[in-house]
Amino acid sequence: MRPVAPRTRTRGMSVFGISLLTSYGHTAMRFTAIRKQSLSYVAIVSAVVCSVKATEDRRDHVRTWADDDPKARLMARKRQAIIDAALSAFLEEGYGGSSVNRIAASAGVSITTLYRHFDSKDDLFVAVIQEACGTGTRTADPQWLTLPPLEGLTEAGFELLQHILTEEQLGLFRVVARDAQRFPALGRRYQQDVLGNRVALFTRHLSNWPADLRAKVGHPTRAAQVFSALLQAEIVETALLGGPVPGPDAIRLRARQAANDLLVLVEAGRLQ
Repeated sequence: MRPVAPRTRTRGMSVFGISLLTSYGHTAMRFTAIRKQSLSYVAIVSAVVCSVKATEDRRDHVRTWADDDPKARLMARKRQAIIDAALSAFLEEGYGGSSVNRIAASAGVSITTLYRHFDSKDDLFVAVIQEACGTGTRTADPQWLTLPPLEGLTEAGFELLQHILTEEQLGLFRVVARDAQRFPALGRRYQQDVLGNRVALFTRHLSNWPADLRAKVGHPTRAAQVFSALLQAEIVETALLGGPVPGPDAIRLRARQAANDLLVLVEAGRLQ
């Protein structure tokens, strides 16, 4: 008779028990590793949140200083220096070619100071165009808002054309036209903060018209867009392409013609 081999045991434990214990041990080790990773992730997230909160607190502190506080005046000067340097950089190098580090250096501030005032390059560009267009510093409504329709439209058109036909404004528009395809957000912000603001002002003027004329407008925003197009047709395009920029008399004549054309369309019910 062949001898029967004894069952393998380790300190009274079966092979199945050892296998189960080993499997449990591996699972426990993996759980411990995952737990450590989770704790590390939580620590990282907490650190980021604290950092963001600290940054927001610093910004809030800057913004709540009194206007006559020396620190507030210093920060205002630094902000203006950054905007001036950014305007020069955007006009000379375009949006894509400009560097926030070079802008900070030109303004004489650190990159940390630049980002304390502006969250991103996009925000800096918006501040530049708002500064150039006066939309960020406008504190009073233009006088033409409450003028009669023909006079109000003429003055509004004259003011707009004189402004956008300056070399600075033409340069900013060229920057947007050149870089908007690579940076779609740039075009959207320009549309919103410059063109949208312009149309909104025209729309407010239309809302002040006499009730009978206002009833013929139909869609005030669309009418304001039509007026803007009538103003800029050909004259702005010519200037953008390097052609001659008209003088004040020619600009006022164009504004008057655009105002007349819009009123003819309104009276005929073509904008309803």
